[in-house]
Amino acid sequence: MLVTASRPTARTVPLPGMRWYSQEAIAMSNHVYKQIELVGSSTKSSDDAIAQAIERASKTLRNLDWFEVTQVRGHIENGKVAHWQVGLKLGMRLEE
Repeated sequence: MLVTASRPTARTVPLPGMRWYSQEAIAMSNHVYKQIELVGSSTKSSDDAIAQAIERASKTLRNLDWFEVTQVRGHIENGKVAHWQVGLKLGMRLEE
Protein backbone atom coordinates (compact mmCIF):
# COMPACT_ATOMS: atom_id res chain seq x y z
CA MET A 1 0.00 0.00 0.00
CA LEU A 2 1.48 3.34 -1.02
CA VAL A 3 0.27 6.56 0.52
CA THR A 4 0.33 9.53 -1.81
CA ALA A 5 1.63 12.87 -0.61
CA SER A 6 -0.75 15.79 -1.02
CA ARG A 7 1.84 17.83 -2.92
CA PRO A 8 5.52 17.55 -3.78
CA THR A 9 7.93 18.31 -0.95
CA ALA A 10 11.61 17.69 -0.27
CA ARG A 11 10.63 14.31 1.19
CA THR A 12 8.64 13.07 -1.80
CA VAL A 13 9.67 11.44 -5.07
CA PRO A 14 7.79 10.85 -8.34
CA LEU A 15 6.90 7.35 -9.47
CA PRO A 16 5.58 6.23 -12.89
CA GLY A 17 2.43 8.10 -13.85
CA MET A 18 3.79 11.30 -12.18
CA ARG A 19 2.15 10.63 -8.82
CA TRP A 20 4.17 11.76 -5.84
CA TYR A 21 4.81 9.38 -2.96
CA SER A 22 6.47 10.03 0.38
CA GLN A 23 9.85 8.38 0.91
CA GLU A 24 8.38 6.61 3.95
CA ALA A 25 5.62 5.10 1.81
CA ILE A 26 8.12 3.84 -0.73
CA ALA A 27 10.30 2.34 1.99
CA MET A 28 7.22 0.68 3.50
CA SER A 29 6.43 -1.04 0.18
CA ASN A 30 9.73 -2.98 0.33
CA HIS A 31 8.82 -4.84 3.52
CA VAL A 32 6.71 -7.87 4.40
CA TYR A 33 4.08 -7.46 7.12
CA LYS A 34 2.15 -9.73 9.42
CA GLN A 35 -1.37 -8.55 10.16
CA ILE A 36 -3.33 -9.11 13.37
CA GLU A 37 -6.81 -8.05 14.42
CA LEU A 38 -7.67 -6.39 17.73
CA VAL A 39 -10.62 -4.64 19.32
CA GLY A 40 -9.88 -1.57 21.41
CA SER A 41 -12.45 -0.24 23.87
CA SER A 42 -13.02 3.01 25.73
CA THR A 43 -15.70 4.94 27.57
CA LYS A 44 -14.18 8.22 26.29
CA SER A 45 -14.12 8.06 22.47
CA SER A 46 -13.41 5.97 19.39
CA ASP A 47 -9.99 7.66 19.11
CA ASP A 48 -9.20 6.63 22.68
CA ALA A 49 -10.26 3.03 21.90
CA ILE A 50 -7.78 3.01 18.98
CA ALA A 51 -5.02 4.49 21.15
CA GLN A 52 -5.69 1.95 23.93
CA ALA A 53 -5.44 -0.99 21.52
CA ILE A 54 -2.20 0.26 19.94
CA GLU A 55 -0.64 1.13 23.29
CA ARG A 56 -1.43 -2.31 24.70
CA ALA A 57 -0.23 -4.16 21.59
CA SER A 58 3.04 -2.21 21.55
CA LYS A 59 3.90 -3.62 24.99
CA THR A 60 4.32 -7.15 23.60
CA LEU A 61 4.71 -6.77 19.81
CA ARG A 62 7.63 -5.34 17.86
CA ASN A 63 7.79 -3.40 14.60
CA LEU A 64 4.19 -2.11 14.63
CA ASP A 65 4.01 0.15 11.58
CA TRP A 66 0.39 0.79 10.62
CA PHE A 67 -3.23 0.28 11.55
CA GLU A 68 -6.55 0.15 9.74
CA VAL A 69 -9.94 0.69 11.37
CA THR A 70 -12.26 -2.11 10.26
CA GLN A 71 -15.26 -1.63 12.57
CA VAL A 72 -16.70 0.97 14.91
CA ARG A 73 -19.46 0.07 17.31
CA GLY A 74 -20.62 0.99 20.76
CA HIS A 75 -23.00 0.45 23.60
CA ILE A 76 -25.86 2.85 24.33
CA GLU A 77 -27.21 3.57 27.81
CA ASN A 78 -30.00 6.06 28.52
CA GLY A 79 -29.83 7.44 24.99
CA LYS A 80 -26.08 8.20 25.14
CA VAL A 81 -22.92 6.45 24.00
CA ALA A 82 -21.62 4.60 27.04
CA HIS A 83 -18.83 2.55 25.48
CA TRP A 84 -16.88 2.53 22.20
CA GLN A 85 -15.42 -0.57 20.53
CA VAL A 86 -13.14 -0.22 17.51
CA GLY A 87 -11.96 -3.16 15.41
CA LEU A 88 -8.42 -2.72 14.08
CA LYS A 89 -5.98 -4.49 11.84
CA LEU A 90 -2.38 -3.86 12.91
CA GLY A 91 0.58 -4.38 10.59
CA MET A 92 3.88 -5.61 11.98
CA ARG A 93 6.94 -5.45 9.77
CA LEU A 94 8.73 -8.82 9.69
CA GLU A 95 12.37 -8.62 10.65
CA GLU A 96 14.96 -9.12 7.92
